Order: sequence, then C-alpha cells, then structure tokens
Amino acid sequence: MKKNITEEMNIHKEWYEEAKKMTVEKLPEFINKLTNNYGHDYGTICHAISASSIAVAHAINNSPQGGITGFQAGCVMWGFIKNWMPEYQDTYARIVDFKNLLFPQYEEKFTSISKDCFEWLQKEVQKELNTPRELISEKVYKHWQSIVAGKVPFGLKVSE
Repeated sequence: MKKNITEEMNIHKEWYEEAKKMTVEKLPEFINKLTNNYGHDYGTICHAISASSIAVAHAINNSPQGGITGFQAGCVMWGFIKNWMPEYQDTYARIVDFKNLLFPQYEEKFTSISKDCFEWLQKEVQKELNTPRELISEKVYKHWQSIVAGKVPFGLKVSE
C-alpha cells in the first residue's frame, strides 16, 4: 500500500540525506522505495526523481572507481542539465552564485558575457527574427534588432 505524501510532510528531506550515503548495492532498494512506497503529488515526484539522481551519482562516486573532483562534479551537473532538459542542449547557460557578489574578483561574472556567447545570441535572435509571427511586442522586436546590429544587451560587456 502506497503512502500518500505531500511536500509539506518533508519526507523528501530524508531522501536527500540517504542519497548522500548511497552505494551501488543499496541503490535498487532506494529507487524501489521512492517509486513504489509513496503516492506522489506534483512536488514530491520531483523530489523522488532528484533524490534518485543524486543517489546514483553518490553511489558511483562512492564506488572503487569514484572520488571525483569538484570540477568533475560540475561536468556531471552540466551533463545532467543539458541531457535532461533538451532546451538547454544548444544554448549558453550559467548558474549564478549570488554569494560571489561578496568578492570583487567576481565582478566580471555579473557584468559580461563571452564573445562566443554573444555570437551565439546574435544567431539565435536572427532565427527569431526570421520566424514568421502573427504578434510580437514592438519593444521585443526592437531589442532583437539591436542585438543583431551588435548592441550587447542590458549593459553587459563582451569579454575575451
């Protein structure tokens, strides 16, 4: 019998703690528990998928071949994002850690985009301009035209 749960019950917090200690041997039981023991609502199913994904990562990292670096963990994260969410496969994306606003050496993260990113943006905007539309805001249309013309949006600088 499945136990119906909601996010407000906070059961999912335990899943994340369990996921951090996961081994390859315990993984099937953990995933089985999350998929078969609970009746999920809109939010808890998201936590079940997220906790399962994190458990898999920890299980493999806790195996004899594991022990990845922080850099490698970042590659795993971006690999997951780009492959789980197809809209991120061919785009530039970044996660902004606003705690970096505390340190002056990170100023460029908040004031610039790379040259490659700006070139990609111009191509994407050109595709949008070439797509027939019934309705588009004049403000958006002018914004797109300015980007194609070479104006970097929002006061950003292009860094090398």
